[in-house]
Amino acid sequence: MSTAQPAAPTAMSGAGGGDSVLQKVRNFGIIAHIDAGKTTTTERVLYYTGKQHKMGDVHEGNTTTDYLKEERERGITIVSAAVSCQWKEHSLNIIDTPGHIDFTAEVQRSLRVLDGACVVFSGVDGVEAQSETVWRQADRFGVPRICFVNKMDRVGADFWNVVGQIRDRLGARPLPIQMPVGKEDDFVGVINLITMRQFVFDKASKGAKITESDIAPQYAEEAARRHEELFHELADLDEQVGEVYLLEQKPTIEQIEAALRRVCIAGKGFPVLLGSAYHYIGVQRMLDAVLAYLPSPLDARPTIGQDPEDAEKKIESKPSAKAPIAALAFKTLNDKFGDLTFIRIYSGTIKKGERLLNVRRDKKEKVDRLFIMHADDREPIDQATAGDICAVGGLKFTFTGDTLCEEDHPILLEPPSFPDTVISMAIEPKTNNDKDKLAHALAKMSKEDPTFRHHFDSETGQLIISGMGELHLDIIKSRMFNEHQVEANVGSPRVSYRETFTQGAEAEGKFVQQSGGRGQYGVCKLRVEHFPNDEEDRVVFEEEIYAGSIPKEFIPSVERGARGAAKNGIIAGYQTINIKITLLDGKYHEVDSSDLAFEMAGSIAYKEAARLAGPILLEPIMNVEVVTPEEYMGNVIGDLNSRRAVIVEMLDRGHLKVIRCKVPLSEMFNYSNVSRSLSSGRATFTMEPFGYEPVPRNKYKDIVGDDKEKAEKAEKIRKER
Repeated sequence: MSTAQPAAPTAMSGAGGGDSVLQKVRNFGIIAHIDAGKTTTTERVLYYTGKQHKMGDVHEGNTTTDYLKEERERGITIVSAAVSCQWKEHSLNIIDTPGHIDFTAEVQRSLRVLDGACVVFSGVDGVEAQSETVWRQADRFGVPRICFVNKMDRVGADFWNVVGQIRDRLGARPLPIQMPVGKEDDFVGVINLITMRQFVFDKASKGAKITESDIAPQYAEEAARRHEELFHELADLDEQVGEVYLLEQKPTIEQIEAALRRVCIAGKGFPVLLGSAYHYIGVQRMLDAVLAYLPSPLDARPTIGQDPEDAEKKIESKPSAKAPIAALAFKTLNDKFGDLTFIRIYSGTIKKGERLLNVRRDKKEKVDRLFIMHADDREPIDQATAGDICAVGGLKFTFTGDTLCEEDHPILLEPPSFPDTVISMAIEPKTNNDKDKLAHALAKMSKEDPTFRHHFDSETGQLIISGMGELHLDIIKSRMFNEHQVEANVGSPRVSYRETFTQGAEAEGKFVQQSGGRGQYGVCKLRVEHFPNDEEDRVVFEEEIYAGSIPKEFIPSVERGARGAAKNGIIAGYQTINIKITLLDGKYHEVDSSDLAFEMAGSIAYKEAARLAGPILLEPIMNVEVVTPEEYMGNVIGDLNSRRAVIVEMLDRGHLKVIRCKVPLSEMFNYSNVSRSLSSGRATFTMEPFGYEPVPRNKYKDIVGDDKEKAEKAEKIRKER
């Protein structure tokens, strides 16, 4: 994804030939809580690396990576944006990610293909709710990280407090390799605790002028103590430095640097730096740390795929330009020039015009065009190689999570997974012309965003769109009207409830029809029960058939019927989750049995067993964090209690109070306006999905609504229990 050579355009890691070039490639993301300064940090990086000669500003709506109209109007990042640049003869492929929880899937799919990450924290606010979320996501994918404590020039900024929060709240081992020079308005630079040198940044020159000197006397004692603490931490984490410590010797700068790299890549510890991106302090040193401590594609965790014909057979994709091609599609973008598919190439070399196999869909694709992306700008290239992140034009069948490879060397890479939607609303086109436009817009946006879903509700006759939160659906709505010119009426947001069981139950399903000729005959017995699981539809199906009471070829039909029935719950038609369906027994007829008969029997048996299994409604619960001045804390807590909140903890954050709680999503609609009115506009809040919990019985009528048939059905089931 770096700058191409004019004579023969290629992605940077492929230029010059030879896999040794990969040692000078860094694929990393910038991740953080909303408003910690990710996009501003990215702007400074692009300026200092010479990629652009003017720095944009989030407040002015002219940043490079926030290029969508909605992003610039709202001052937030909505979609991840890829940019590339060079720093000290290294190629940097950077993805700037959103910080809002509604767009957490953008972070998730970016981390799936990145080798490292820079986690940005606010020096004032420290570890916030979304900081914990992105940290857990990086843990899940095993992504090495460095930390950058930003906004150190702000009132209330405390570097060592943030370091403590990283240790206590994230359960991590922070390794501070810098300390601040000055505090708040007087913050001017950093002290390198490895080399024991001081660096002061000149704001007037936008950080271009950096003065290096000995450590000022007032900081010398603390710097010596912090240097010793760093040595002790490394001795505990790294065997080689530990040996130096046991010999009562002092490690060299080279030994410390090498140990930090080993520890960081292994995920044992995390180098912590600091600065103020807005005031041009510390960004260059952060870039140096990216080169020094984050892995190249050669150092990154091994990429393991599976044989498409044998899921048990594992295949390692070697990071080499000469190896067979293996690339993962992680993002699809549609703009005025057509569809683009973003891919991470793990091995091999992809050339323009080449034909590849989409192994997941068993479709052949032609690489019509290849691009290096700079946010929404494209730079054509002729080829891209292992280690590159680039975009492909012309792919017809490839979506997020698909693997591209050579037909002679098939490999299936693990796709990123995404959370369930938690909120939905009805949408109705105003005219027949808008109906076609709406269908086209929904198809395009679903392809781009795997957390946006839509379906037709056969019971109500409504088209339902679903997403990750109010803001997510608001953005979808805005894009539908502005980008796709769809005129439509939309309903109010509503919660995506679920159903599950409280006990096990068994039932038999029969589908028997005789019509003179060949009939239909299928009988099966199923057991259903509560069973937490991580399957895609949260339903596990097993069979315990003995003595061939149902031929094996009909078992998938029973499963299909039962799974289909589970999509419409017994109480109110919501999807049933966290259950196990077990096929126990059945009967078949030599002539009349068919797939259709057993599919219908499976559906009938499931519905009858589900009715007897103590079905209950589940509602999505959110982790909520409210930050408010102390004088408004009583009002905020009182309001949260009225929303069925369970207070988990209350913390101090400088002069502010932090309230962490769990609240049903149904109680949080329009909370942003309420929290502002309760605190004279001074409180802020964030929320993210926590899980599902049973709905109180007194809320059933509110959920089932005025639908008399559903209400009677729910009451009948309640009495039967």
